[in-house]
This record gives sequence, structure tokens and C-alpha cells, in this order.
Amino acid sequence: MAERDDAGALKLWAPVIGLTLSAFIFNTSEFIPIGLLTDIAKDFQITESQAGTIITVYAWIVTVLSLPLMLLASRIEYKKLLLGILGLFVVSHFLSAIAPSFITLMLSRVGVAFSHSIFWSIASPLAVKIAPRGKGAAALSLVVTGTAVAMIAGLPLGRMIGLYMGWRATFFSIGLVALAVAIFLLFIFPRVPAGAQGSSIAKVPLILKNPGLIGVYVLTALMFTANFTGYSYIEPFMAQVAQMPESEITFTLTLFGVAGILASVLFSKAFATHPKFFFACGTFGLGICLALLEFSSGHIWSAMLLCVFWGMTFTIFGLVFQSVVIRLEPQATPIAMSIYSGIANVGIGGGALVGGWVCAMPAIEWVGYAGAAFAFLGGLICFGMLRFFLSK
Repeated sequence: MAERDDAGALKLWAPVIGLTLSAFIFNTSEFIPIGLLTDIAKDFQITESQAGTIITVYAWIVTVLSLPLMLLASRIEYKKLLLGILGLFVVSHFLSAIAPSFITLMLSRVGVAFSHSIFWSIASPLAVKIAPRGKGAAALSLVVTGTAVAMIAGLPLGRMIGLYMGWRATFFSIGLVALAVAIFLLFIFPRVPAGAQGSSIAKVPLILKNPGLIGVYVLTALMFTANFTGYSYIEPFMAQVAQMPESEITFTLTLFGVAGILASVLFSKAFATHPKFFFACGTFGLGICLALLEFSSGHIWSAMLLCVFWGMTFTIFGLVFQSVVIRLEPQATPIAMSIYSGIANVGIGGGALVGGWVCAMPAIEWVGYAGAAFAFLGGLICFGMLRFFLSK
């Protein structure tokens, strides 16, 4: 009897598990170039800063498409839409694996970015729709966990495949896993009617008149730019400046992701009672970590320890300000969060671009200082607007 109940529960949760696996592969794919920049640059005989443009272009395409695709996606039956974007994702990754030139690789990443934009426009509401009755919050949390696991396992695993089999094998492997997930979803995912979200576009002007939300969006652009000025080039930085062996770079990237889980636990336990501390950690704390990046590179263990704190502070920033968005705009949260996601990708692309300029002009050692400048500016703005962020 108990086994039958377990089987029934698993069947109910199978669509959510499939969506979580999709979240894992989409986020692994977004950040995998960070761990493979040096190999990609060598293969196409370009610099790391030139190779880093695939991160910038990807992020900015997601920025432009996130909001309009969220509105358009509401008109299409969700199962068809999900399988369609996974199909585009798979084909794009197979094209990445055989790309004869950097331009071809860039075009294949455009296809991935397009599918990414649609997926994250529908993932959150879809998780709630397909969840067992009364389990919407748990389903949403599970999908978010897929994102965290991508940072902890997906990026390091993809990098390991790249080290032993070449970067092309990493992209091929991601495409293969995505194909398996698509086949799984084909058989277990229910048909989900499209929702009527078109009228919600009228709420955008109201959102943009909220000073607290405008502050969040400005900070999001600054802090994501700060983080990805350094993080986009973490792999060549650790190899060239910190002189880390390949295996220890992979381990450091894993630590960065694990630190995010530690930060999530701290946030859930203490944010309600110590909000100002978390605002400071997410802004000034991130700035301090970036400013100390070159200094910490003198020893492998100090560099690893810094990456732990760096991963924690950036995760804290995301948790704090997403919670602020939800509190400040409870009625139109999907639209407000879609704008947040788009602006975050402006920062990801901008950070990769700034980091590339720094690597090309002064030196890769300076990426931490450049990122810290954005973070400290963000910290000053944050505490200047704290009354808006803490208002009920």
C-alpha cells in the first residue's frame, strides 16, 4: 500500500521534476562558457576577451526578449511551447559542438538565448500550474533548486568534460541531456492551457513609477555588472594570476556554487531580524570580495576562501532584492520579476563586456578592481534608498 502511495506521489511530481531538470540544463548552458573561455579562445585563435563576447551577446538577447516573450508565451499551449524550445535548445547545442568558426558558435548561442528567454518567461508560473494541489510553493522552490545545482554541479562537470574531451564535447553533452529531458517530458508532461496574461502589460507603467522598484532595478544592473566583470573571467584569472592547476579551478567553481546554498540558509534564518546586515553583505560585501581578488591570488587557499565569500555575497544580493521586488509589487509580481530578470541580464552582458575591456587594455589582474567600483557605487545607492526597500 505504501509503495502504491509512493508511486502515485512520484507520478504527480514527475512533471515538476522534468521542469527542474530543464532549469538545471538551461542554467548550466548559460554559464558554461565561463569555465571554457581559455579552450574556446585557443581553438579559434582569439583572445579570452573576444571569446567572452558570447556571454555578453547571450545575456543581452535574453534581456531584450524576456518581457515580450513572457507576454506572447501566454497564448500558446504550454506543453507544445516547452517541447518546442527544448528542441531549439538541443539543435543549437549540437551546432555549437560542430561550429567551424567563432561566428558559427555565436549564432548557435543566439538560438540557445532565444529558448532561454522563453523558458524563464514560463517556468515559474508553469511550476505552480502543474504542481500537486496545494504544493505550488514547493514546486517553485524545486525549480529554483535546479538553478542552484547548475552552479554547484553543472558548471564544474561541464568544465571537467571540456578538460578531458574538449569544449565541444561539453556542448554536445548538454544537448544530449536536453534531448533526454525532452523525451521524458513528451511522455509525462500534461497539456496545460495557455493563460490570459495580455492585460498585465498595462501594469508596466505603474511598476516603473514605484521608486523602490526603480532603485532595485538600478542596483540590479550595477551589482550584476560588478559580479560578472570578475566572474566571467574567473577561469583565466585563476589559471594565469593565481596559478591554479586545472583541477583546483574546477573545485573552486564548485565552492562558489556551494557557498550560494550556505547563503540561502543564512538568508532564510536571519533576514527577517537583521535586514540591514544582509543589504550590506549583498552590496559592500560583494565589493570587498572583488577588491581583494588580486590580493587573495597569492595563495591557492586564500583564493578559494575568497571565492566562498564571493559566492555567498552575490547569492545574498539576489535573494534580498528578489524578496524586495515581491514585497513591493505583490499584485504584478510576474511582470516585475520579468523586468528584474531582463535587467540582471543587462548586468551579466555588461559585466562580461567590461571585464573583456579590462583584460584587453590594462590586464586581467584588474578585473576585480573594476567590478568592485560598480559594487561600491551600488552599496552607496542601496543605503541611500534603504527606507524604500524596507517599507511595507
